[in-house]
Amino acid sequence: MATPYVTDESGKYIAATQRPDGTWRKPRRVKDGYVPQEEVPVYENKFVKFFKSKPDLPPGMSQSDAAPTKQQQKIPGCGEGEMANLSKSAKRNMKRKEKRKQQQQQHQDEDGDGDGDGDGDVDNLSSAVENVTVSEDGGSSAAEKAKKIKNLKKKLRQIEELQQKVDSGEIKEPTKDQVEKLGRAETLQAELQQLEAGS
Repeated sequence: MATPYVTDESGKYIAATQRPDGTWRKPRRVKDGYVPQEEVPVYENKFVKFFKSKPDLPPGMSQSDAAPTKQQQKIPGCGEGEMANLSKSAKRNMKRKEKRKQQQQQHQDEDGDGDGDGDGDVDNLSSAVENVTVSEDGGSSAAEKAKKIKNLKKKLRQIEELQQKVDSGEIKEPTKDQVEKLGRAETLQAELQQLEAGS
């Protein structure tokens, strides 16, 4: 809204205006060349002006060519309205998150650890025992044996910690999985002794 100026023989002034609450502002005298604050243009440096004048599309591309490409890009788990509001880096981050989720799901499927109790290593004890086999001709290297022994010791340690928690009463009623873990201790101990004897 333009400021209502009034000019008379005493000079130029801003006419009295009414406030929203119904009261009136007094008329104010102004000098020649005065520009009210709300009418002063916002300062823009040369870089801001350059980027505002720069077209959004690459040189030679028309608006009609650009419209279908934006519609074709869809990110899973993101609606079309949200998609339009995302920057390039946000879209890239969403794709990375999706990829990470898929990798975690594949990793969990391979491990078979879907209970989320943090005992993935102990859950897969039986599969680890099956994998830890020594060939009769001594074909496995010393480094592999050492690694398998270390793995078995770690799993046995976890079972011992679980047993201590059950004995102390910290875990009052062990779950079915925890009971299975505790039952595997003897098998693992025998496997460990066999590996250590073979080295």
